[in-house]
Amino acid sequence: MTAQAGYLSLGPQEAACIEALVNVMCPADALTPSGVDCGLHIFIDRQLAGAWGRGDQLYRQGPWHPGKPQQGYQSPLTPEQHFKSGVAKLRHESQQRTGKAVEQLEPGQLDALLQDVAAGRVDDSRFSLGAWFNDAFYPLFVQACFADPIYGGNRDKAFWRAVGFPGLPALHGRNVVQYRGRAVPAASNPRSIEDLS
Repeated sequence: MTAQAGYLSLGPQEAACIEALVNVMCPADALTPSGVDCGLHIFIDRQLAGAWGRGDQLYRQGPWHPGKPQQGYQSPLTPEQHFKSGVAKLRHESQQRTGKAVEQLEPGQLDALLQDVAAGRVDDSRFSLGAWFNDAFYPLFVQACFADPIYGGNRDKAFWRAVGFPGLPALHGRNVVQYRGRAVPAASNPRSIEDLS
């Protein structure tokens, strides 16, 4: 676990699990640093600790009947509580299958476990780990990759550079037309909120 991460929501075991997940889903290579080096775990932690994690914009009075997918999130748990329940279930599943914690698994083992989780092969009647991964963890992971670095993820704009995104869209309205189908020159040095502050 990264000592200076400054976690606001995740406990030590949860943080170690999330760090392992983001590193296996975003391994370091010639183009991109690892998920932890990109700050993906920090973005996720800050989202869980903030208004989204508290469910500030959700109706939370019940009754809690099973809903249809198009009705959105239906649970007495806040998104933070639901997320942490998924982490606990994933840690339990890893321990049952391998005798090891998630963060102790080799990348290949963890990837295989995540493939089973995403396909719904680990679900039980009490908790759908597949739905947790696909509807809670994975969307936060993607947001962490492409969010403005001021929110903790996408450190040094690594993902923006990888996909050729020039930064704040408000500055690039004309570029959409002028450079359609071609690389935008400004993408080599993307601009973030902090760059304009």
